[in-house]
Amino acid sequence: MSNDPLHGDLSHRGTSSPPLYLEPRLAPRAAALLDAPAFLHTLVDALGSPLNVILPDQIADNVRGFRAVFARHRLTGRIFFAHKANRSSALVRRLTTTGAALDAASLAELRHALGSGFAGAEVMATGPKDPEFLWLAARSGALVNADGPDELERAAALVRAHGLPRLRVLLRLSGFEAPGARRLSRRSRFGTSVKSLHQLLDVLDRHRAQLEPVGVGYHLDTTSVEEKAAALEGCLHAMEELRVHGHRPGAVDVGGGFGVSYLAHAAQWERYTTELTRAVMGARPPLAWGGHGYGLRAENGTLRGALGLYPAHRATAGPGYLDELLSHPAPRLGRPLGTLLLESLYDLYAEPGRALADQCGLTLGRVLEVRPSDTGEPLVRLALNAGDVSLEDHGVLMDPVLLPREPAPAGAGGPVAVHLMGNLCLEADLITRRSVFLPRLPRPGDLLAFANTAGYCMDFGATRAQGQALARKVAVHREGEDGDWQWCLDEQYWPLTPTGEAQG
Repeated sequence: MSNDPLHGDLSHRGTSSPPLYLEPRLAPRAAALLDAPAFLHTLVDALGSPLNVILPDQIADNVRGFRAVFARHRLTGRIFFAHKANRSSALVRRLTTTGAALDAASLAELRHALGSGFAGAEVMATGPKDPEFLWLAARSGALVNADGPDELERAAALVRAHGLPRLRVLLRLSGFEAPGARRLSRRSRFGTSVKSLHQLLDVLDRHRAQLEPVGVGYHLDTTSVEEKAAALEGCLHAMEELRVHGHRPGAVDVGGGFGVSYLAHAAQWERYTTELTRAVMGARPPLAWGGHGYGLRAENGTLRGALGLYPAHRATAGPGYLDELLSHPAPRLGRPLGTLLLESLYDLYAEPGRALADQCGLTLGRVLEVRPSDTGEPLVRLALNAGDVSLEDHGVLMDPVLLPREPAPAGAGGPVAVHLMGNLCLEADLITRRSVFLPRLPRPGDLLAFANTAGYCMDFGATRAQGQALARKVAVHREGEDGDWQWCLDEQYWPLTPTGEAQG
């Protein structure tokens, strides 16, 4: 791709303006893997397309990044990987060596965690819970993140009926109110309104022998630091209510939603969104299949709607976002939230999913066919579909990396805008609705590598529609910066060195 994030080569086809590249941000480990195209072609030759490639050592680096934020604020606590972000056994097993814990949102995820080496006490059971899920959580000694009084009642009944040890529970709250102008945090289907905290306290008071409240937390589907700060301050008040009732809570859970920055260049993101607005308004040719506007539309010469895209370039994300939240002053108390947690001697719990999976994997798809279209932008059909690499389902716009099988022939041309099509017999099976710019026109047999798909975009929406095969997963690693890449099937990975010693 172009080294110039704004301009690039003007010799591309299908457009009369500079390529609108959206180049992926690549951590050193992922960049080094993409610099080994022969290795990746060999993997796809052997295991088929699509193929998911996992970098388990990266998740250990990501845990260290979050731990550094805890240390900076002198806080103790736990980091729970939100398992729903990725099904990989390699990632989960590698996590067992890092001191991190795991957030399981289903019976299958809980069983996977226990079978991968996590002790029950290192797992938090979240999400909707059927009786079997709740029973195994209680039986294994997991922490139960409870959404409401009914769930607490069912948990207490299970403990009593089966003679289980006292169950640790964390109360998930919602509906926090910010000071000043009356404004509630956005609604959530999870948790109990903080105004109904008394209902949870009543259940806890009745079942002291069965339930041990260890703290409170929240779940907010937002990137707003202000909303999360109001929720965190509300949790601190709820902790005091628990103490008034004679309980001894010690942890506050700030959930996840710390974000990922997917793109290498802020300027490319700003230019693309500007040009998309111009295209929707008719000031330039469309940038997407069928003139799709990603939530924007023109009505009587006026721009309407809202851009329905993930902020693919973010100045602050992951550990940096958590640092910003802990440094943010509490809305009412006016002091940094991290300081308030420290002074109260509370542990901090966090549940990153996307942010812990950042740079932990990529998805490979083989080019099957390249043909012209009546728009002038070639159609590139891949041996994968939109469910295999669901970047757009999550509003993420990012270019794939072209990995040619053979060096480009002389006169292969410069940058080109193409449409990426999937392998399903559906008009809607577009890998991305937008026109994607590549450094040259791909050829059958080439690979496209979709970077940074491990967080929700790799297998979260994958299905066996029309009998197409699900992507296999492989775990890759190498010893040292100059070592050869080694691989194994994801399910065969265990965090052991070649001598059989556990990794640190």
